[in-house]
Amino acid sequence: MKSFVAKKEQVEHKWLLVDADGAILGRMAAKIAPLLMGKHKPTYTPHVDTGDCVIVLNAEKIVVTGKKAEMKEYDYYTHFPGGHKYVSFAEMMAKKPERVIELAVRRMLPKNKLGRAMLKKLKVYRGCEHENQAQKPEKIELF
Repeated sequence: MKSFVAKKEQVEHKWLLVDADGAILGRMAAKIAPLLMGKHKPTYTPHVDTGDCVIVLNAEKIVVTGKKAEMKEYDYYTHFPGGHKYVSFAEMMAKKPERVIELAVRRMLPKNKLGRAMLKKLKVYRGCEHENQAQKPEKIELF
């Protein structure tokens, strides 16, 4: 018996809509990452991008548990001497709540070219308006 291997040309990407209102950040990211990878499909192939496109709405309404709201920090490097910068979770949520979700999901995807391609299929928006109406996304409940 032969194993099924998906081909890049044969894969169909559906559009899924997720509402992040009141969702816990880590748990939501842990459910979005397999959708982007395609692990929920019987045609999953590790070396082919078989996942679906995911739209996340209400990014500013996510929740974190425990003391993460005060303790969590995001760091980056400016590539200048002494350029290691830190941004608190509260500051990041005030300025760019979309980036918080993108970073949480990105860290759960493969760390290679395929993972970067999967991340491009994630669209995160503040509020409940989005630009992807033409794709006719189907709403799914993660919780």
